[in-house]
Amino acid sequence: MSDSHNKLTTSWGAPVGDNQNSMTAGSRGPTLLQDVHLLEKLAHFNRERVPERVVHAKGAGAHGYFEVTQDLSKYTKAAFLSEVGKRTPMFIRFSTVAGELGSADTVRDPRGFAVKFYTEEGNYDLVGNNTPVFFIRDAIKFPDFIHTQKRHPQTHLKNPNAVWDFWSLSPESLHQVTILMSDRGIPATLRHMHGFGSHTFKWVNAEGAAVWVKYHFKTEQGVKNLDVNLAAQIAGENPDYHTEDLFNAIDKGDFPAWRLHVQIMPAEDADTYRFDPFDVTKVWSQKDYPLIEVGRMVLDRNPENYFAEVEQATFSPGSFVPGIEASPDKMLQGRLFAYGDAHRYRVGANHNQLPINRPIAEVNNNQRDGAMIHGNNGGSSVYYEPNSFGGATESPAHKPAAFDVSGKADSVSYDHDDHYTQPGDLYRLLSEEERTRLVRNIVGAMTPVDKDEIKLRQIGHFYKADPEFGQRVAAGLGLAVPQQGE
Repeated sequence: MSDSHNKLTTSWGAPVGDNQNSMTAGSRGPTLLQDVHLLEKLAHFNRERVPERVVHAKGAGAHGYFEVTQDLSKYTKAAFLSEVGKRTPMFIRFSTVAGELGSADTVRDPRGFAVKFYTEEGNYDLVGNNTPVFFIRDAIKFPDFIHTQKRHPQTHLKNPNAVWDFWSLSPESLHQVTILMSDRGIPATLRHMHGFGSHTFKWVNAEGAAVWVKYHFKTEQGVKNLDVNLAAQIAGENPDYHTEDLFNAIDKGDFPAWRLHVQIMPAEDADTYRFDPFDVTKVWSQKDYPLIEVGRMVLDRNPENYFAEVEQATFSPGSFVPGIEASPDKMLQGRLFAYGDAHRYRVGANHNQLPINRPIAEVNNNQRDGAMIHGNNGGSSVYYEPNSFGGATESPAHKPAAFDVSGKADSVSYDHDDHYTQPGDLYRLLSEEERTRLVRNIVGAMTPVDKDEIKLRQIGHFYKADPEFGQRVAAGLGLAVPQQGE
């Protein structure tokens, strides 16, 4: 006999008398429509999958905490960063970018690094990658870029022609392409890689003074990467290798940790810095703006249910808290809308009411109704603002910091179009062995491209970053070396 407190029930709570045999008209008769338990099981089974994310579909997650190790309250009034020793619960989701939900973990791809801090002032989502830059710098190009990383609409196969055609026609991608094709393109595990906010953000202190910041999560496990051949072998033998490694490490008490650092730029420096500080294809020199430690992130608890926590977790770069705001970064500006909208489509308008996304701070808004509303839907409380009945009111002290704007409303390109200095500097920082592997990876990825025109255009970008870089890729592809300026 089963425990009376552990009875199998229907979704409406009624006990199930028989879960092994469907109800039929006689032993060989047709199944009866009145077997509502059978109908409920089949109907729910048909609906068990929500649409997977268009990007970052394959991921792994874990719970943990963030502890402040250095007082930076002179730069930001964010409450969760207000004092040394303060701990904030958090959840992280790591992911690949281009692959589907069932794709292999050990492919060459950037990794998503999305952190949700459950602060007393609301959730703060820092939605970054394991690289400090990105392929493009304007959100208007994002759908086109992702289309090139996905499947050809006729063949349903990955399309190297589209990938390299787009990159060769978007020279701002060169910095990220160089990182992706380097050893860092295939992390050994999710624990052995750095994380970055990538974008520039604004910090505002209690006096309203603003600075620009970039986030760097430095792994305490050390950076380790996979050999391409071993990565391919693992992809075939254990496509969930990274997911398994993270779960097992936490399960046995080997809690991974990262130190969070920031670079801080005085607000006025943005007008004179040698690169546009809001261009996400560029990095700030650490000689100009050194890393300053903020705190330590530790992952110490696995999810109890993958779907409820990892798959339904929703992150948006627009989920700010007082003291942290957006910058004029065009890519970030587009993401502020796109991410929240993706979650409203994929999970639902009330996705922030799910336990994994629910803030620990009290929520008082006038958003009612919609599918899957949780709780009493606001009950009889006031449902508009302003009001005269004691309802929630605005907090003028928490308005975002004002900033100056000027110029014509127009589709404006970036003032600085140096796409080559930083990729060239990165190439020259690599050892000879690392350069050899970088070139080999690029040659292998470009060989299937049909048009020499595309190959030569991309080689020209490598050449402008560093002549040796371009020459070695050209030689690997058996093409004539372009001359500078071609």
